[in-house]
Amino acid sequence: MQHIRTTNAANRLDRLPITKFHKRTVLAVAFAYFFEFADINTFAITAPVVREQWGADVDHVAYVTSLSFVGMFIGAVVAGGLADRLGRKRTLTLTTLWFTVWSFACVFASDIWSLGVFRVLTSAGLSAMTVVAVVYISELFPSAKRGKFQAYAIVIGICGTPVTNLIASAVVPMSDWSWRLVYLWGSLGALFLFFVRRLEESPQWLESRGRHGEAEAVLTRIEAQVTAEHGPLPEPRQPKPKGASVKPGLGMLKDKKFLYPTILLSVLWITQTIGFFGYSSWAPTLLAAEGVSVEDSIFYVALTTVGAPLGSFLAAMVTDRFERKWCLVVFGLVIAASGLLYGLTFTPVLIVVFGFLVNLFERGYTALAYAYAPELYGTEGRSLGTSIAYGLGRLSNAVGPLMIAGVYNGIGYEAVFMVIAGTWTLGALVLALFGPATRRRRQAAEAAEAAGTGPKAVTPTS
Repeated sequence: MQHIRTTNAANRLDRLPITKFHKRTVLAVAFAYFFEFADINTFAITAPVVREQWGADVDHVAYVTSLSFVGMFIGAVVAGGLADRLGRKRTLTLTTLWFTVWSFACVFASDIWSLGVFRVLTSAGLSAMTVVAVVYISELFPSAKRGKFQAYAIVIGICGTPVTNLIASAVVPMSDWSWRLVYLWGSLGALFLFFVRRLEESPQWLESRGRHGEAEAVLTRIEAQVTAEHGPLPEPRQPKPKGASVKPGLGMLKDKKFLYPTILLSVLWITQTIGFFGYSSWAPTLLAAEGVSVEDSIFYVALTTVGAPLGSFLAAMVTDRFERKWCLVVFGLVIAASGLLYGLTFTPVLIVVFGFLVNLFERGYTALAYAYAPELYGTEGRSLGTSIAYGLGRLSNAVGPLMIAGVYNGIGYEAVFMVIAGTWTLGALVLALFGPATRRRRQAAEAAEAAGTGPKAVTPTS
């Protein structure tokens, strides 16, 4: 097989109908997402109780939250490099195990500082797992349908947020120590190991590394499963000749085709991170600080997060039918308005309604962004570019919680949500003005599939 220069992986995958192979892959990633989303807000949920037990104040919560986002940045960038070096499947497994091990360690934290260290290490794994999962789905699914199935994975995965919040609302008040059970729950993501043996490595990654024999073997297995399920496959289009490829690594930052989308996506993830985590990480603590009981604040937030799975489902309905860029803009502006209204009321019903809308459209926004971001890169730069942009977004929130604490202490509760609304609006405007459109390529793939001839030749972003 040494004479093979390409396995035409992208075109061969693009012509496949959705099969049990794809559904099994989505289910496995969704399981990892479930416990990622379950774990990501556990500190925010338990912070009010921790403050009471350990005498911590709002600034202590801010420091732990800030350092957690530093961990997310480091985890994302390291994972991007590891996914290019070790492979998508292996790195997905390692990062999932990493965050579950450190979530389990949180059960045994003895003070705010040990809990903070464990949360930083957990957060590194959460961010790392996310960027690898995004790239993994992007490279295994047909381009005309990858957005929908990226969103479907999140529809299932995002249920981890309301389930965890509802569990927390029941177990946290039970005793002085029962808040630790929330972290024990988050560590169950280690059960992902049961899915791993059924997953395939990304043929596009194997091809990009020159491992054509292994890529051919994976593609042959996938095509055999699809043929057994749906019958003979159409011939794939031949790959379009490519120019000289840029060597993977940080040196790609010199390439404008890599740098431009990385800058744009960094703005997208920075505004999303500060906007959403400014809301979700602080809602229970700020409500409690404003006189709402700890039990009620946790319960209100739990009710609002029920909107999260519905938001991901909404994204699945629109992501492949409309231009993802404009869907992101509309969703961002709706979140800005809903978040602002949330901060202007203390009526329980309205807190739940506006919080529900924030969660609904933000999780839809995230699902759209997960599908949009990898499309702006070729295979060689997809993992690194996605991880740098996502990581910088998370790093930005190292100052976000301190900024929120400063605004709250200096100006007041309502001002916090004005700042959050402003970040969402800024992100929407930048994306509207500078974001590339990707729908035309998806339409070409859909037209080719409908004609039964397979999609057109791949472009660097296929």
